[in-house]
Amino acid sequence: MPLPKSRAIGYLQIECACQRFNVSDKCKPNYGGCVEGRRSVPIELLDVAGLVPGAHQGRGLGNKFLDDLRHADALIHVVDVSGTTDAEEATAVDTLQAQFSGYGGTNAIVARCLDRMGLKEPLEEWSDETVEKVVEAFIAEKFPTVFALNKIDHPDADKNISKIAKMQDPQTIVLCSAISEVFLRRLAKQGYIKYVEGSEFLDTREDLIEMGDPDGGGLKEMDEKLTQRVENLKDMVLYRFGSTGVVQCLSRAAELLGLVPVFPVRNISTFSSGAGTAVFRDCVLVGK
Repeated sequence: MPLPKSRAIGYLQIECACQRFNVSDKCKPNYGGCVEGRRSVPIELLDVAGLVPGAHQGRGLGNKFLDDLRHADALIHVVDVSGTTDAEEATAVDTLQAQFSGYGGTNAIVARCLDRMGLKEPLEEWSDETVEKVVEAFIAEKFPTVFALNKIDHPDADKNISKIAKMQDPQTIVLCSAISEVFLRRLAKQGYIKYVEGSEFLDTREDLIEMGDPDGGGLKEMDEKLTQRVENLKDMVLYRFGSTGVVQCLSRAAELLGLVPVFPVRNISTFSSGAGTAVFRDCVLVGK
């Protein structure tokens, strides 16, 4: 069944258990893939509706955004919420839980936010600054956020990255060049380069010939213009930042969520899940 246009599948790159037990040649995942011990675990991605002023009141696609939002485990989006009075004299936890319930907020999550901040009642005495801090704490607790700073190859990128880095936790920031990743994947698909998603390196036909492969890995030869584009990309992105950052976004999100890969098998001696000889067919991401 095809996914709706707003949903897609991304792949978290992890080290597969097959490499640890030296059985990579028998690894055949039911979902995703595994190449030389590098496992691609499928993760559903959701493209939420964009926001406009008044979206929290249902304007534009505001309601759709809020509905999409509550299904997410991690975000690249910040939601601003207000509410400083407590007309019904409910507890702070009950009041905020009611306001945050549309985002999947439970009493336990709200209580953890307030405990972490050391806030006490009454709500009517909270300042605007305190409300903003509560919202930030709730988002951090319910929706771990990765800041994907795209277009790092742009001339003005450095100064803007520095500004953002001063305001956000560096552990939540990933530097990206999405257009570079798309370009490299297209070249790899067309047979011009050998490239593994998320890697710092790529190989051209000439590179492989220099390494002793007379056929150059069967890759096509690039003209001078294409060769220069690849060299510029290597200098401006890969060598400078270590990767295009696209694959690293999912890796960072998994880290913030505390996810670890688990490989369920039926036979702990052969690592198989059935009558066949294939190993580690399944991989499940679970919280620590």
